[in-house]
Amino acid sequence: MQTEPNIGWTELTKFVGQLNHDLRNHLNAVELQAAFLSEIASDKEAKNEIGRLREMTGEMSAHLQRLSASLARIQPTTMRYLAAEFVEDLRAKMDREQPELAAQVDWKISLGEEALEMDPHLLQEAFFELFTNASTHGRAEGSLVFEAHHEGETIEFILREPKAKFDGTTENWGGHPLARTRSGHYGLGLFRARGIFKVHHGTLRAQFDPTTSTLVTTVSLPILVS
Repeated sequence: MQTEPNIGWTELTKFVGQLNHDLRNHLNAVELQAAFLSEIASDKEAKNEIGRLREMTGEMSAHLQRLSASLARIQPTTMRYLAAEFVEDLRAKMDREQPELAAQVDWKISLGEEALEMDPHLLQEAFFELFTNASTHGRAEGSLVFEAHHEGETIEFILREPKAKFDGTTENWGGHPLARTRSGHYGLGLFRARGIFKVHHGTLRAQFDPTTSTLVTTVSLPILVS
């Protein structure tokens, strides 16, 4: 009986990265050929179809770029940053880029002068992933509630999301890449977010409250001691 190979995560990411690179090279060749055909084509309908073809290859290339980003090594460039200012920046970014989602969030922030050692861009990416997941997976009616407060030696960021139903497990939350896949999504976003919190010496955990049908996700990040 043939046994399945035991392939490590490092080997898998290298393979996907190389495959991604090769596919994008082919797509670039298709794009160049399509651009050439567009220049020499005289028929208007043919030009329109070539334009659609170029849009399709562009979308596929962008999709592959997003996949590469989700598997990229997390290399933070950290700085001292006030936790309250980070939340303000996060909220402003969401207002600009995802106003419909931002309007669904009830912000309950209780922070003073606590500072964190962080890469703000990476942490924004990670929190955006939490918000996006909350808005798309089994969402029930009601606001998303985001809290931030000082707790001992950490800042606790808590996202409460109402669920229509929840039949998964919260054990090792975000620690199972590729566990759930669907068209265009590969179960990597939450895994990367967890990795970003980890390189900031933080933790990510979740708990489902069946009484209120609420999924509570908590991120703990250590306060920078000056």
